[in-house]
Amino acid sequence: QVQLVESGGGLVQPGGSLRLSCAASGSIFRFYIMGWYRQAPGKQRELVARMLATGTTNYGDSVKGRFTISRDNAKNTAYLQMNSLEPEDTAVYFCNLDQSPWGRGNYWGQGTQVTVSS
Repeated sequence: QVQLVESGGGLVQPGGSLRLSCAASGSIFRFYIMGWYRQAPGKQRELVARMLATGTTNYGDSVKGRFTISRDNAKNTAYLQMNSLEPEDTAVYFCNLDQSPWGRGNYWGQGTQVTVSS
């Protein structure tokens, strides 16, 4: 099993920044994809950003150029730096660690609320 603990959410004004962290622990295979998804009220969960085992990154179209995902493999921790936040970024952000391409599990954090409002 893998446990994911997110932190860093909160209330921020439009144009502001936040940094989310996701610390993973447990049975972590050496290869995994780590990413962030978000879900706003009444909407489907969507990809925000993810980093493949190779270091390649993918971003959702709405956050390109504003958000940056990074990863500290030694700490099994992923980060999401969010800049130029907009009210449309308001959502619950979920950390994901996916080992399924290697025949292992796919895990989710409990989510952290990000609210962008003046």
